[in-house]
Amino acid sequence: MQYRNLGRTGIKVSPYALGAMMFGAIGNPDHDESVKIIHKALDAGINFIDTADAYSRGESEEIVGKALKGRRDDVVLATKVHLPMSDDPNHRGNSRRWIIAEVENSLRRLGTDHIDLYQIHRPDPDTDVEDTLAALTYLINSGKVRAIGSSTMPAADIVQAQWVAERRGLERFRTEQPPYSILNRGIERDVLPVAQQYGMGTLVWSPLAGGMLTGRYRKGRASDAHRAQFGFKHLQDEQRLDVVEQLIPVAEEAGMPLNHLAMAFAIAHPGVTSAIIGPRTMEHLDSALAGAEVSLSDEILDRIDAIVPPGTDVGRLDAAYDPPAILQPTLRRRPAEQRAAAA
Repeated sequence: MQYRNLGRTGIKVSPYALGAMMFGAIGNPDHDESVKIIHKALDAGINFIDTADAYSRGESEEIVGKALKGRRDDVVLATKVHLPMSDDPNHRGNSRRWIIAEVENSLRRLGTDHIDLYQIHRPDPDTDVEDTLAALTYLINSGKVRAIGSSTMPAADIVQAQWVAERRGLERFRTEQPPYSILNRGIERDVLPVAQQYGMGTLVWSPLAGGMLTGRYRKGRASDAHRAQFGFKHLQDEQRLDVVEQLIPVAEEAGMPLNHLAMAFAIAHPGVTSAIIGPRTMEHLDSALAGAEVSLSDEILDRIDAIVPPGTDVGRLDAAYDPPAILQPTLRRRPAEQRAAAA
C-alpha cells in the first residue's frame, strides 16, 4: 500500500480509507465478524479508519474501538459529529455545547484518549461557524483531537470557514469529506480546487455511487443488494442506470470489474487523498482490496470523461447535502406580488 499526505497535516494515510458505517445494526450486526474485517484491512496496509457517532447510534464506534485494542497507535482514526444522537434537539448539530459533550462519548466508545481527525458531519446553518471552530480549537488544545475537518461543505462554506479561522486565530479545517464518483463529479468544479488551494486533504465518500458502480444495479433488473432495501431513490434513477450500462463495457474491455474501475477513478484525481470503502462483509473487503493495484490509463480516463464530462453530476446521490437556499422555497422565490417584471 502506498501512502499519501493528508493535506499539510504531516499525517500519511492510505489511498483507501476503511469506512465503518456498515459495522453495526444498519449493516453487519456481528461485532466479531466486523472486527475481523477491520483487522484484515489493517493487515493489508490500510491505516485510515473513518467512522461517525451516528453510525448505528454509536455502535460503529464501539466496534472500531474493540478492533483497535493493541493497534491504536498504528491507525489514523477519524470520526464525526453533527447528526442526531437522540430525540433531544440539543443532541445534534455543530454547537459548542454539543461538540464538547459528544466528543467525550466518542472517545469512550472508541476506547481512546484522542481522535486523529474530528470532522463536522454536515454544515449547520443554525450555528455560527466561529462557535464551531472555537469548540474544535479547544479540543485540539486539550489534546483530545489532533486535526479537524468538514464534510459535504459547499466550496463557499469552506472558504468562509478558512477566513473565520484566520481572522479569529482559530484552528482551521484541514480536511474535507465530499461525495465523489464517476457519477458525481460536481466537486471537480469547485470543492476540490478550493481544498487544494488551502492545502486540505480530501477523503471522498461513496466512490461506488451509493452502490451503483458495483455492477449489482442494472437497467431493467431487480437487485438483491443490501442497500436496495432502504429505498434510496438514486438506485432507481434511470439516467444513472443508463450511464452504468455505458461504463460496464469500458470496465470489461479494460479487463477489470466495474467497482475496480470506479475506485481507481476516484483516487486518480490529484485533489483526492483517499477514497472510502465501506465493506459490510469480508467478501466486500476482499473485492475492494483486489483492485488496490489498478491504475487507469489516460485512454480509459478519456473514455470515462466522454461518458460523464468532468465537473458534472448524473442525477443526485440521496445523502448529498442541500443548503437552505435549495431546501427552503422562500429563499429562492420572491413574494408573489414581486415576481412580475412590470407593476
